[in-house]
Amino acid sequence: MDTQSYMPVPPGVGLEENFFSLDDILLSHQRLPCRTENAFPRLGFLEKSSETPDILEGTKMEMPLWLAKGLYERKRRVLSVDLPKMYREGWRTVFGADPNVVDLHKMGPYFYGLGSQLLHFDSPENPEIAQAILQTYIGRFRRTMDSSQNAYNEDTSALVERLDFLERTLFREGKSVQRKW
Repeated sequence: MDTQSYMPVPPGVGLEENFFSLDDILLSHQRLPCRTENAFPRLGFLEKSSETPDILEGTKMEMPLWLAKGLYERKRRVLSVDLPKMYREGWRTVFGADPNVVDLHKMGPYFYGLGSQLLHFDSPENPEIAQAILQTYIGRFRRTMDSSQNAYNEDTSALVERLDFLERTLFREGKSVQRKW
């Protein structure tokens, strides 16, 4: 009998979020490089390297995704979000060449989820980011599913540790379907 301490809530898809999902909560705590466009009076304590009582305009800092999304406004520039290195052009080229050689878990356990959330922020690179995420997923999908279906008595820990959270879920589901047959 399979009992769980809680009923798992599936994560949101794409730009949606499910606030009851533990996976979405963990995703929302991923840190993004940001730069302030305005001064933030009396919030200097939030920036550990700052010795001033205020966060000055132009300060570079990392913020969790949930805070960056809350502070970001298109009309009134409060802060700007810089792309994390794994979504920049250099890495997009690597993903385009062969997405299977990249250890997505090491780059960030929520590569696909964070990438889709980055599309909330205005960036001229958003179409390229979306295309890179899609092509990476397509390029890795077949290997992930083949491995899950053909790994009945094999050690798959080396493969699974390199997978993003979404791919791990896909791998687990593929393996569980194999057991039912």
